[in-house]
Amino acid sequence: MADPAATELAPRLRTLLEQLPEDAVPITYQQAAEALGLTPPRTIQRVALALEALMREDVAAGRPLIAALVVSRRGDLPREGFFALAVELGRFPADPARHEAAYRQELARVMPLRP
Repeated sequence: MADPAATELAPRLRTLLEQLPEDAVPITYQQAAEALGLTPPRTIQRVALALEALMREDVAAGRPLIAALVVSRRGDLPREGFFALAVELGRFPADPARHEAAYRQELARVMPLRP
């Protein structure tokens, strides 16, 4: 069931991600929270829930996952929840050993579609 706050935040997050210059992406969950003007508590969780809503929209529409533009500050990959949902939605293979390659392909697919 969709979180109402995430549903409201998702369109703003999509707009933010679409408008970032190519040399500014990917961004971290924290950078996304700050750019959206979110204040504690649960800023990262709210961004993550909005990203999940965007993932569901993108899969339903047959688009690349714009959520691939947001990564963890502890590396250059999204958080585990991104991969779990990508598998659940049938976008990524179930084998975790193939997740990074699938992510890199998804990122390459989404970059040219940004304005």
